[in-house]
Amino acid sequence: MTDSPSTRKGHVGSLAADGSVRAPYRPGHTLPLRVELVRQLERRRTQVAFGLVALLPIILWIAFQLSSDDSPGTSLNLVDLAKGSGTNFAVFALFASAGFLLVVVVALFFGDTVASEASWSSLRYLLAAPVPRARLLRQKAIVAGFLSLAALLLLPIVALIVGTLAYGTGDLVSPTGESLTYGAAAGRVLLAGIYVALSLLWVAALGLLLSVVTDAPLGAVGGAVMASIVSQILDQITALENLRNYLPTHYATAWSDLLATQIDWGDMTSGVFSSVAFAAIFFAAAAFRFQRKDVTS
Repeated sequence: MTDSPSTRKGHVGSLAADGSVRAPYRPGHTLPLRVELVRQLERRRTQVAFGLVALLPIILWIAFQLSSDDSPGTSLNLVDLAKGSGTNFAVFALFASAGFLLVVVVALFFGDTVASEASWSSLRYLLAAPVPRARLLRQKAIVAGFLSLAALLLLPIVALIVGTLAYGTGDLVSPTGESLTYGAAAGRVLLAGIYVALSLLWVAALGLLLSVVTDAPLGAVGGAVMASIVSQILDQITALENLRNYLPTHYATAWSDLLATQIDWGDMTSGVFSSVAFAAIFFAAAAFRFQRKDVTS
């Protein structure tokens, strides 16, 4: 008995070895965001990073409880202000963490994203799937950005909850003596968290660039953090005068303008523009380098 002729329609390349129809290759369907997000959420470094961010306000509260209330002098210090209300406590937590801890978190999520795949020798298998290089870098950057934003907003949210439970819903009092109601201050604190996230875009882009340049995750993360530290140190050198305005960290604390009754958006606008400009350069360099990188691991 002879086999009847096939009545399947399509191209020969769409047929598998057993004669069945193979699903067409669709580059836009490779490495879905959901799959990459689940992969990153299951990693221990993601869980530890979110855990540390969530624990910081609790650690600060415990430190305040253990500290002595009989401080010499009559001047009001930042710790005294932090104990004034839940919003004051959240502002203190943001001040204490924005310069280093949150920088490390953003550098970790972006600097580790591609370099870790290379260190595990799994990057070439992802590209052989095949996932287009531009799409792979974009998907990883989007997920890293989502995780970074979630971590950066988690800190003020937890700090507001802890501070409110510990110190009540009093007005926010700034070091200059201005005050805001609890509801308005809570909104300002969340806006401050968003500004910090925008001001750290350049750290994210630099971390991603270093991640595609090196196969060592710690090198990529450490390089981005070190760049931030050097920029902060240079910003303290008054001899540089106006040159400091071009440093990516010069406007890092501009979010403190949100604590005033009348918000001055000037420095925050300059800070966002500076961060976005640096980020655009670093993201473009990362995409250019990754497209031409010889992936052997």
